[in-house]
Amino acid sequence: MFESDYGKKWLARCVAFFVCGFLVFSVTSCGVKQKVSVWPLLTPRADASTEQLIAEVNRLASVKSLRGKVDIEFEDNSFAESGIAEKYKRADGTVVVQRPGRISLKIQLPFVGTSIAEMTSNGEQFRVAVLQGDEKYRRFVSGTNDNVYARLPSNGPATSDGTNGVKDPARTEQRAVSVFSNLRPQHFTSALLVAPIDIRRTSGLLYSQTEVFEEEADTRPNAKKTARVIRGYYLLDELSAGADGVAHVTRRFWFDRTGQIRLARLQTFEKDGSLETDIAFGEQRAFGETGQVRLPVRVTLTRPREHYKLSLTYQSPEAVKIDQEYPETAFKLENKWGLPEVDLDKPKQ
Repeated sequence: MFESDYGKKWLARCVAFFVCGFLVFSVTSCGVKQKVSVWPLLTPRADASTEQLIAEVNRLASVKSLRGKVDIEFEDNSFAESGIAEKYKRADGTVVVQRPGRISLKIQLPFVGTSIAEMTSNGEQFRVAVLQGDEKYRRFVSGTNDNVYARLPSNGPATSDGTNGVKDPARTEQRAVSVFSNLRPQHFTSALLVAPIDIRRTSGLLYSQTEVFEEEADTRPNAKKTARVIRGYYLLDELSAGADGVAHVTRRFWFDRTGQIRLARLQTFEKDGSLETDIAFGEQRAFGETGQVRLPVRVTLTRPREHYKLSLTYQSPEAVKIDQEYPETAFKLENKWGLPEVDLDKPKQ
């Protein structure tokens, strides 16, 4: 009887010991510090008032005209589906932009200099000449800037009907030509020459400043490919007040605060709030012979509804002509090639 009671007490003590040990282990485990990777926040962060942000936009908007050589890159998957990524992924260009809303853009094959397409807009009308591809796909397209048109048709995907995904060269070329036909030169004017901000009450526009932090790829020198950083931005929203008391955002400016204030992005929106244009601005450098103004060297334009995205990079910022006056004829392309004409404003027969 004594041995039995002693065994029970011994067993109870063992159980209590292990339970206490488990609890102690659990409590101490909760206090163990583990290293967790946290992406660094880029510093120093510059501060700016709403007035200073507006002044920076208007500084960029003070440029009246630009003329220079550019590299043009097609970056979007929609271009790959259209065959343009394979055939015209990169091209040389000559661009002339002048306020208000005038542009002339020539796209050429690199090194060879053969013209692929030319396009102009005088602020109201646009014209696009497609000069490459099979003769039956070349065309001279014209229309009105403010009108919305359906995409010009193409003959389906660039791949053959086989299961191996081999490209059909003729169809690939035709699809690429179709993409050029649907480019609209007026889309580039607001990207290369930012419209100024009018703070007068009569403009009917309001401006609101906020702060955001975005996780992005680390683009600093010697950074690992998988590295990420946290970058601080100021957002400056331009709002248009409606008659019903509901305001909508017309433009949203993103200012990078790292080191100094820099306009990094500009988004424009439709009245229903849908994204119309997304423009990314690269680093700024001195432009012109005397370096009289600092402007973005690289501008990337995305048009979600038109399914295209491309970048323009100035080849030699110091060689860019600034604030010269160009005649109206420079922004009105003529069909000197005798191409078949497509007037988008004419009723379809």
